[in-house]
Amino acid sequence: MFLTLMLLRKGIPGKQWIGKHRRPRQITWQMKSKMVNHLEREAENEYWLSRPYLTKEQEVGHAAERRAQTWLQIKAANFANFPEHKRITDHLSHLRITKTWSS
Repeated sequence: MFLTLMLLRKGIPGKQWIGKHRRPRQITWQMKSKMVNHLEREAENEYWLSRPYLTKEQEVGHAAERRAQTWLQIKAANFANFPEHKRITDHLSHLRITKTWSS
């Protein structure tokens, strides 16, 4: 009986697009062309990545000066938000302005 059910069963059990016994998807010419384009693009990327722009000697420290300048600009921008320095005499100048040491 089980053999008969296996041989005569028609259709996909359950959801037809997911699962172990799913229906295979038809491959169209658009899918093939997209895959070919994808593989060509990937090959071109690998080509350009295999040829570095800078040598190992040129790469060492090539951006140190630019990074230092950028850091100084960031630091200056942060310090620009701080108020000016105030001395203790500025805070206490309103006290005892009429009192003198020698009376």
